[in-house]
Amino acid sequence: MNYISIQNIDSLEKWVKQALKIKQKPLKNKKLGKNKTLGMLFFNSSLRTRLSTQKAALNLGMNVMVMNFTSEGWTLEFEDGAVMNSGASEHIKEAAEVVSQYCDIIAIRAFAGLIDKEKDNAETVLMGFLKHATVPIVNMESATGHPLQAFADAITMTEHKTKHRPKVVLTWAPHPKALPQAVANSFVQMMQLQDADFVITHPEGYELNPEITKDSRIEYDQDKAFKNADFIYAKNWSNYKEYGQITNTDPTWTVTADKMKLTNNAKFMHCLPVRRNVIVTDEVIDSENSIVIEQANNRTYAVQLVLHKILKSSPTPPKEVLFKSKSAK
Repeated sequence: MNYISIQNIDSLEKWVKQALKIKQKPLKNKKLGKNKTLGMLFFNSSLRTRLSTQKAALNLGMNVMVMNFTSEGWTLEFEDGAVMNSGASEHIKEAAEVVSQYCDIIAIRAFAGLIDKEKDNAETVLMGFLKHATVPIVNMESATGHPLQAFADAITMTEHKTKHRPKVVLTWAPHPKALPQAVANSFVQMMQLQDADFVITHPEGYELNPEITKDSRIEYDQDKAFKNADFIYAKNWSNYKEYGQITNTDPTWTVTADKMKLTNNAKFMHCLPVRRNVIVTDEVIDSENSIVIEQANNRTYAVQLVLHKILKSSPTPPKEVLFKSKSAK
């Protein structure tokens, strides 16, 4: 079993209930991961993802190894047949197989480069490990998705569920740096599994990948989108059409207290880290309706359920048998 996309969840409602049970007794299955090792490979920075994933693994009794490829690892080559006479020092074929000998699960974090759309959509790093590793893979945020965050968002929204069919708004907000579409993509895919009135709002020209948004409703008037909303999820993403570019920094898209007054006393959500008074004003993020810290807390129970399911799935053959049989082919 791999956890690559929110679409790997067979029943979101069932998974959320299971995660909430784990939250009540996080150490209940402390023996499940005994003598198992989680390898966490970071090609980009992290705070919540690294700590929550490590915490979840420890809750399950796993050993954890962490490696930051930005400063510690060899530069990897991902192209088959490459002539490695410059740049990269090691090919993914060897790297993935070697790491698989040390770990029972490999978790990977590798952002979009935001230069080559085709390359980012191909998920070069994630797919390279999926192809060549011999143990399960967990996506800790890739070029196009952040399924652990989206699952934690679903858990958090369930804890604050309304008695009526909720209205949920994903709103773009300005940011000084070009950011990937990954968080927004996975949130959209998660909402497509929910029974909700879901609206995406952003400036014209900032449409996400249409293969992901599909029939999701898009509203270019942010005030109109906010009207009677129960949840406001703010997130910046760079332009998808003019790939990776910042073509709009309109400060009127910042989430303010006045805009929140248009809602049905909505809860404010953001994946963090957040640029205060750019994405959202202090008044909103510090309000009682802000549930961003709860979202961050639920990251642990989201990934703990994923790791639990992987550990409980078909057992991995002993490493020496697995690699001996492969070399014998």
